Amino acid sequence: MPPYEPGLRAPTTGSRRTGAVPVVSGAVSELRAVLESGLPDESGPGVYPSAVALVLRDGEVAGRAAVGEAVRYAGRDFSLLPPERRIPASLDTLYDIASITKMFTAVVVLGLVEEGLLDLDEPVGRWFAEYRSGVKQRATLRMLLTHVGGYRPGRPVWREADFIAARRQLLLDAEPVREPGTAFEYSDIGYQTAGFLAELVTGQRLETLIADRILRPLGLARTGFNPSVALLPRIAAAEERDDLATGIIHGRVHDENAYGLGGVAGHAGLFATAADLARFGELLRHDGTLDGVTVLKPESVEQLRTDQLPASVPNRYRQGIGARIGDANFMAPLPGSFGHTGFTGTSLVVDQARKLTVVLLTNRVHPTRETDVNPTRHAVSAWAADL
Repeated sequence: MPPYEPGLRAPTTGSRRTGAVPVVSGAVSELRAVLESGLPDESGPGVYPSAVALVLRDGEVAGRAAVGEAVRYAGRDFSLLPPERRIPASLDTLYDIASITKMFTAVVVLGLVEEGLLDLDEPVGRWFAEYRSGVKQRATLRMLLTHVGGYRPGRPVWREADFIAARRQLLLDAEPVREPGTAFEYSDIGYQTAGFLAELVTGQRLETLIADRILRPLGLARTGFNPSVALLPRIAAAEERDDLATGIIHGRVHDENAYGLGGVAGHAGLFATAADLARFGELLRHDGTLDGVTVLKPESVEQLRTDQLPASVPNRYRQGIGARIGDANFMAPLPGSFGHTGFTGTSLVVDQARKLTVVLLTNRVHPTRETDVNPTRHAVSAWAADL
């Protein structure tokens, strides 16, 4: 992971606007109140111990707030750390963004499609022998990236094998439970496979591809896989485990399979600050070019933010290459927007019509994973919609 650079830098747009949107104190206090409503209090542990929100309107900061303690608990029984060991959340706190990683993987894959190294509609068996028989031979890369590959949500390879290479092979060997292209079921396997495929056709590791093609060009110095130990004071903690590892998860990826794959996977693994994630959202809002840096062509970004599901496949939301479209659970107040959530309690929403980029980062999995952060996601989107 690149060295940490302290200080929140509000993203700017490719249009180089000179007039900043003022941050209205009353409105920001309302945003803070939304976040504080999910914090622990005398009535119970709340939804999360910490949260950070950043809302950009037309590329300028319209609201931002950080609340709670990013590191608070000693164990899953909600026993508290001593005050001197707790770490308050700040605007620069790094959070495990979980499945929002899928959006970064999608951008890499779409870039490789632009270069002719991949084809969304070619059978995956063109590249992987494991996809050359049975129903798998009809699975395309587009199907895998839109969750119609026929797979279950995941396969727990982290406890089926002891080594990374064996775990990768188990994922490639996974069998669909239905005919590809016929039904939607959200699955990590498609994005894990897409990450392996990107590595195969380039000869580079996925973390290098994401760093070279997205992070460095955009100046996202506070985003990456496997953050260094030196960054622990700036990283939000997750839950206590006693299986894959022991103790409170802090500074390593929460997702079991991503951890079992060395901390780097196409479906999860990235850590980021709110400012970095907002800048990534701004790239997509601006059709793949931001501040003169082009990461994707507009037609590639269009595949990310427009529905790619077959008309015959019903679903409660529509699905682009790497992004959800119109998911009422977290973007209902912003109809027509696109984005993604992360299991750890994170979300990114981009609304082109309203020129909004909305980031919410929480560690709702600290110290357990039972809470529901969707009401907070919805409330933050509603706050942004009222700007």
